[in-house]
Formats: sequence, structure tokens, C-alpha cells
Amino acid sequence: MIRIALRTLRYHKGGFIASFIALFFGATIVVACGGLLETGIHNAAPPQRLAAAPVVVTGEQRYLGTSSELVFPERVRFDAALTTKIAAVPGVAGAAADVSFPGSLAPPGGGPVTAVTGHGWASAALTPYRITQGAAPAGAGQVVVDTRLAQRAGLSPGSRVEIRSGGASKAYEVSGLAAGNGEADGVFLSDAAALDARSAAGLPGTVDNIGVFPAAGADTAAVAEGVRKAVAGAPVSVLTGDERGRAEDPGVIDDGSDLIPLAAAFGGLSAMVTVFVASSTLGLSIQQRQREMALLRAIGTTPGQLRRLILGETVLLAAIATALACIPGPRVGRWLLGAFADAGVVPDSIVFRAGSVPLIVGVGTALITAVGAAFIAANGAARTRPTEALAEAGLQRRWFSGFRSVLGLLCLIGGIALAVGTAGMDGPDAGSVATPAAMVWTTGFGLLGPVLARGITASLRRPVRAVSGLSGHLATRNAKARTARLAAAVMPVMLATGLAVGLIYMQTTQADGADQAFEESLRADAVVTSASGGMPLETVDAIRGLPGVAAASAQVPSLGFIEPDVPVDPTLNGGDGESSAPQPTEVSMQGVTPEGVAATTSFRAASGSLDALRGATVALPARYAADREIGDTVPMRLGDGTRVDLRLVATVDGKRGYETALVPASVLVGHTDAGLVPQIMVSAAPGTGRAALEASLRTLAERQPGLRVTDRQALTAVAADNSDTQSWMAYLVLAVVVGYATIALVNTQVLATTERRREFMLQRLIGATRRQVMQMMAMEAVLVSVAGIVLGLLVALLTLVPFSMSVLGTALPTGSPWIIVTVVGGALGLTLATTLLSAGAVLRGRPGDLAGIKE
Repeated sequence: MIRIALRTLRYHKGGFIASFIALFFGATIVVACGGLLETGIHNAAPPQRLAAAPVVVTGEQRYLGTSSELVFPERVRFDAALTTKIAAVPGVAGAAADVSFPGSLAPPGGGPVTAVTGHGWASAALTPYRITQGAAPAGAGQVVVDTRLAQRAGLSPGSRVEIRSGGASKAYEVSGLAAGNGEADGVFLSDAAALDARSAAGLPGTVDNIGVFPAAGADTAAVAEGVRKAVAGAPVSVLTGDERGRAEDPGVIDDGSDLIPLAAAFGGLSAMVTVFVASSTLGLSIQQRQREMALLRAIGTTPGQLRRLILGETVLLAAIATALACIPGPRVGRWLLGAFADAGVVPDSIVFRAGSVPLIVGVGTALITAVGAAFIAANGAARTRPTEALAEAGLQRRWFSGFRSVLGLLCLIGGIALAVGTAGMDGPDAGSVATPAAMVWTTGFGLLGPVLARGITASLRRPVRAVSGLSGHLATRNAKARTARLAAAVMPVMLATGLAVGLIYMQTTQADGADQAFEESLRADAVVTSASGGMPLETVDAIRGLPGVAAASAQVPSLGFIEPDVPVDPTLNGGDGESSAPQPTEVSMQGVTPEGVAATTSFRAASGSLDALRGATVALPARYAADREIGDTVPMRLGDGTRVDLRLVATVDGKRGYETALVPASVLVGHTDAGLVPQIMVSAAPGTGRAALEASLRTLAERQPGLRVTDRQALTAVAADNSDTQSWMAYLVLAVVVGYATIALVNTQVLATTERRREFMLQRLIGATRRQVMQMMAMEAVLVSVAGIVLGLLVALLTLVPFSMSVLGTALPTGSPWIIVTVVGGALGLTLATTLLSAGAVLRGRPGDLAGIKE
């Protein structure tokens, strides 16, 4: 039978080409997603600025001892005294402390302000940087500037600049220019000056990292182990190899690991689409060879032989398609990683690392999909009794099975369960359940496709006949006689329509929910920011004293954790999955100034008073304070891992999933990366116009270079831009998946039409004109489109209603109505165009050529 399978390939080019295209594109996407998944597992971020140090000591960013791994969002800094202890470890030639701080640079006489990152000169050896002009900073009044920054700012040795950091501005002389593979905005002060700048930011006596240089001939692994023993008990990690990149960007630990669920979800979605597309295409191809199968059964072919014939053809085809997909697959994965990094979804320092595993998984998935689809499609012909074989080919009697109906109903039950779960989730997390729900609904409708397609076309029979006459009559009769063929053509339309409408409106609804939550929390008339990355907390008092200002409040966003009742044991390995380990409650935090929080934000106390937010206090969202009373002590961890005991002074209500805990800015600001206030919200006094308020604020900006004054709309626009960045990533995923579904749609329609050459020629022989056949095919395309669009919209509706209930609290999702118009119009137009072009190509032959048409 294998030999027969090889020989039959050339006689069914249309079906095999269609199946090859479906398998090739599906395997390419799955291999690409497999590469992304392995990249997320490796989470490799080779160091740049710290590349010269073989061993790097950095703060422990993981929240150790919890049942699932949590990561502190702010950089964990540690005592600078560890530098001396590490330098004394046997095998260590030297240890360099890395101190960084945000700032801004401007010419002394005025000019454009540039945001910079400052370091001590000792950090230059960690890259390494080399002096290209001038000399290293010899005193507190000198600075070395990165050559790229110097070129942009027009600086050279001897230039005078002002560097502002931590609210203080100081003049420096550019002593030299340095080149290295660090930040393009880097400036280097003397080590003493850098420590002073760090102290001004409220972070005295701490360092970000320590670079360790082993002695000549010393083993790096042995030195790293010695350093680990020397710093045992301190909240630090000792890194080597690619792991050193985490010291430069702690976000790699958390944001990099986000690539794993992202790749898994994307790959799972792609694999499901591949299953649908391959099954539909292979099934349609085999159905159109039913007469051939019937003849083989009639001449004595056993069911097993028939299965082996179909499986042999499919395995050969799938092996070629998947082998070729291994060439573009990794390239597509690398391109997707770059796109995710550009969108800010993952750190751009993560490199694509994919070995043979994604290739094996991708090939295996494609082969299993193809073989499974072929086996299912072959069962109908294989189970047919020889005496009924020819009748079965001529009259399609077995178009559905009990097993398929049971499996389809189970999927619908699963879809209902996921819909209930989606509606009950927090808004920001609802998408993680809604997307699988969409695929489960799609699977259920796909399995029940013949029944649903037949029901939809039956309901359209009279309208179609009334509008189109004989061509509509023939189209509806064809749909009724060949239900399986109709269902195979409908499924890609349903898939493309359902995914496009569902995923696009999910994204627009999610973005609108986030925008609403942001706008509802904003009450300020103006916002003050700084080019240096932040302002000292005293700036709030300075703004409050300006004319026309009614209230001002710091706004310091961060993330914290409410400690569990069971003490956390940090000696346990973080994220070990032990059910006995406790799990803290993650909560968004906002540092505020109590004097101005009520006038500049929408936060209102449900119990207690926000005016009491002074000292070590907290106002928790009511949901997180259900078992606590006002005055209770709440043990918490701040964003940098510092444990604090805060007194509960109020509870606040908030939109579900967007709740925020409030703490005094004086408590929180010192535990953020910058140690500064990123923005200050300002409300105008009664009778003060917006222009007068901004003019008053600009008088302060003139005294403190780098301050920026924007209005409320500008802040909303920034939030919208951030939301658009996330939307872009979602649309990228959508484009790949729906693009593949669209290819499948075209593929299937071409196959379904071109394989009907004999039928078209018979119609021509009995007197039908070319135009009449084309009219019949146009009506069939309309039936297929309408059935697919109805089912696709039903999938989208069942997904979006519970999702919208979770995010917006209403059953109606948000988004432009042109989205659904475009998707529906595109599906209808694409199906019509593909069908008519394929039919037109078939009808170019002469009716007299019928005898030469192969079965």
C-alpha cells in the first residue's frame, strides 16, 4: 500500500498541494513558538555594561520561600561593605562596586536637557570603558561622558556641564570621553561624587552590583563558589555567564519569564489553528477521493490497507512540509522575539536561544496533527462495506458520527465553564481565560460543524432561492447533498472570523477598561515631571506653596506584597511549587502625599481616613482588608523586598482588578529604583485657570532645570500610548494566527472548487452556460460565507460577553463597529473571490474534455 500511496501523489496534485501548504505554514508557526518557549526557559541576557567582570554579585530579586516564584519589581540594593569582604576571598584579584543613579545633563548657560545615567568611575572597569580623549575624573568637579552622548550634546574635554540628580544641581568639567558597550547616556563621576549623588537620592551606603575579577589562573566557578560562601546570609545572588545580564536589568527575571506563558499561549493557539486547518484540508481532500476509495473497497481492499494507504500519503507529505518548515521557523521565532522586545513586552537584552527541541516539537506536532486528521478522515471510507462502497461514494449518507457529537457537546460544556470563569475574574486577568475559551468554543463548533452548517444553510434555502432563482436552487441542493464538503469549507471561514472578531474586540475592550480605570483615578489639573528621572520629595512642598495651587501630591507607583500569616522561610528555593510554602498577596502600591491625595486623585476612604497616611501607615483596598480592622498592623514587603509593618488607617474602594494600596510617599520613595518622585499631581485653586496654574509652575521649573509641566490630557495620552504598545503586541499575535487562518480559508476554497471539474463539465454538457455555473458557485460561496460568519460571530459573542462583564461590568464590548464590518466584509469578499477565480479557471476547459478528467 505504501508503493500505491507514492504513486497516487502525482494524480491528486490539488489536494496534496493544499494539504502541503496547510502543514508547512502550521509547522513554521509552531516551530517559531517552540523557539520562543525555549528562549524564555533559558532567559539568557548576555551582559553588556558588566561584560568584563566574570563574576557579578547583585541583589536577590526573587521572593524566596513562597509557593510560586515572585520577583521584586524594584532593584534590590545591598550594603557597600560587602565589596571589601568579597575582595578578600581567595582567588579574587579585585572587586569593583557598581553605583548608578538617574540624572539630567545641561549646558550651564541653558540649553536642551538630556536624561543621563550616572556611575562611579570604578564601574567603568566592568564594561570596560576606555578613555578616547582626555583623562579619567580626578576630582569631585570632573566628569567623563560616553562618546555617543558627547556627540549628541556637542561636548568635548574642557566643556562645562550641569548635572542634576536628587534635586541638587552641580557644575562639572568634562575631563574626558570614554567608549564602551554600556548605556549610550552614561556619565562617570569620581567614586566619591557618585556616592554623594546616591546619598542625595536617599540611598546612602548601598551599591547596585559588585563586579569580581578572578586572579590570573583562578577557576571562575571556584571563585564564584567562594564568593557565595563569603556573602551567605546577605540578600544577594552570585552570577556568572549569561546570567550576569540580570544584574544590569533585574526585569529580565520577571519580564523575561513572561515569554514562557506568552510563547505557550501563542504556540497553543497556533497549534489549535493548525489542527483545524490541517484536519479540514486533509478531510476535504480525502472526501473528494471518495469514489476512488469506494472502488478500492469494491475490489477487495481491506479497511486496514485503506488506512495505510491514506496514512502513507499523509506521512510522506507531512514529512516534507515539516522538514522544510524547520528552515524559516527559527527565523520567524527570532523576528517575533524582536517584535515583542520593540513593544516592551520582554527586555530587549534577551537573546534568541533555540536548539533542536523546538524543531523536534514542531515536527512532531505537525506529524501527529496530520496523521490524526488523516486517520479520522479515512475511517468513514474504511468502515464502509464493500457492497455499499460505490453507493457511499455517489450518495453521501455518513456525514456525521455519534462520537463526534459527544465530543462536540463536551467542548461546548467546557466553553460554558470557561465563560463563567472569565466573567468571575479580575479585569486585567480575564484575557488569560477568555482566549482558551475562544478556542474551546471553536473546537466545539468545528466538531458539530456538519450539523450547524446544515442547519444554517437550511434556514437560508428559501431566501437564497427567492433572490437567485435556479442558481440558488442548485447551490442549496449541493449544500444539502454534500454536507461534509460544505462543513469543511465553512470551518476556515468560521476560524478566521471568530478569531479576528474575538481577539480584536478583546484587546480594544481590555485597553478601554485600563483607560477608564486610569481616567477615573485622575483629578489633577497639571502634572510635574523631571528630565532627570524624578524629583526629591521636598518638591511637593515647594509646589504647594506656589500661587494658584490648591493641592499637590506625590505619585510614586510600585508593587508590594502583603505577607502571609505563615512566616516566609527565605532558605527555601523560590518557586519550588511546594504546597506547604506560603504565598504573599501581590498588590499595586501608590506613594502619595496625604495633604493632596483627595484633591488630586479619586481615592476616597471607605473606612478610616486618608488624612492619617503619615509615617508607617497604609490604606488597603477593601477586598484585601476584609479580615482586618482599622489600627491593625499589616506586615508587607515593598518593591525592593524590604519588610515593613504598616498600620492600617483606611480602606479604599476600587475597580476590580485595578485596586491600589496607598502609602505615604516618604515610606515608599526610598524603596524604588530611582529613589525619587517620578511625578507630582497638582490641583488649581478656585478661580485659577489652567494657563495661570501652568505659568506659576513654570516659575519653579526655571529655578530647577529639567522640571516639566504638562496638563492632565498629556498624562492620559502617555497612558494611552503605553496601552497602544501592549495592543500592538496583541495585534502582532493576532496577525500571525488570523493570517494563517486566512491562508487556510483561501487554500480550502481553492481545493473545494478545483476538485469539482467533472461536476462542472457535466453541467456544461447538459446545457448549462458558463455564466450559470458561475452564478451557482457564487451562491454556494455566499452560503459558505454566511454559515462561517454566523458561527464565527457566535464564537466571538460567547467569548466577548463574559470577558466584557469582567473588564467593563457590561455585556457589550467596546471597539469600533468598523472592526466587525471589515472582518465580515473581508471574509465574504475573500471567499467569493477565491471561489469564483477557481471556478473560472476550471471552466476554461471544454465540456468535451470530460473523458480525460481523472477520477
